[in-house]
Amino acid sequence: MKSWQKAIVGTEATVSEAIAAIESGSIQIALVLDNGRLAGIVTDGDIRRGLLRGIPLTGRATDMMNANPVSASVTLPRDERLRLMRQRSIKQLPLLDANGHVIGVETFDELLEAPRYENPVLIMAGGLGERLGVLTREMPKPMLHVGGRPLLETIVRNFVQQGFRNIFISVNYKAELIQNHFGDGASFGAAIRYVHEAQRLGTAGALGLLPSTPDLPLVVTNGDILTTINYGALVDFHNATPADATMAVREHKVHVPYGVVTAAEGYLQVIREKPTESWFVSAGIYVIGPTVFRLVDRGVKIDMPAVLERVVASEGRVAVYPIREYWLDIGRVEDFEQAHAEFHEVFQ
Repeated sequence: MKSWQKAIVGTEATVSEAIAAIESGSIQIALVLDNGRLAGIVTDGDIRRGLLRGIPLTGRATDMMNANPVSASVTLPRDERLRLMRQRSIKQLPLLDANGHVIGVETFDELLEAPRYENPVLIMAGGLGERLGVLTREMPKPMLHVGGRPLLETIVRNFVQQGFRNIFISVNYKAELIQNHFGDGASFGAAIRYVHEAQRLGTAGALGLLPSTPDLPLVVTNGDILTTINYGALVDFHNATPADATMAVREHKVHVPYGVVTAAEGYLQVIREKPTESWFVSAGIYVIGPTVFRLVDRGVKIDMPAVLERVVASEGRVAVYPIREYWLDIGRVEDFEQAHAEFHEVFQ
């Protein structure tokens, strides 16, 4: 029950303060207390759903919180706590004294060993990396060194540390360099297999080359992304929805250095001075459910946006998962230089 006190916020707390409490408390929730009593909890998922609903970071955390969380008496035996958490599919259990005051938080992870996800992972590492010019002439982009090791190794290690062991790597350009480095994955604590693209199949064509349709949702990531995203939380988010697939997205802002004019029928309506526009953009990380694989033909080139459009066209659903963790797509030389500058601050 370590650090749970750091997860406490008051009923007047902002969304930003709740996020800070979630990050500093290390229990993946913020506890909203009213005079010591539990008013509600805010989870990472609540934050993301609230942001999608348009609640700003300066808004009230209580507008996002679950006001009726599951809690238990501190006198409840440990095995009963575990049974309750399994029955209610929760990972945090606030513990209350006889007066209803919060005196601790039990976490599922503390009751069990470290989490392990049986979901397979597919890392797309077959691209040419042409925008990086001479850097990728002799080396595939995912094998470029950032922070003293290949970018792809950082991705693999992140998955393994978060409980994912069953990893596929899609290869094409200079595949032998990737295979020679990772082998069967045993030295990295993983079981790594390779999906060979005889010709480049786009950002999703490798789905059709897997040996069989996975029984569990598949985590897919591009092999050129440096991120601290919690892949387990992404899978948990997906599993909590009826969606066929989930796309991780991040906010992208563009500052317009001019007055933006809106006109109608030839007459001025409004001028917005130097506004900042924002959109959610694909983060190149997905969870793909088993039903999606019927939409991908074996050996046919296709990109992930087209696959997701097919899901929607077939009346399926694609959930979106906003990420607020560190994220950098290394597509250009300046991105590569930025990754070098930030790596040790973010990952060590």
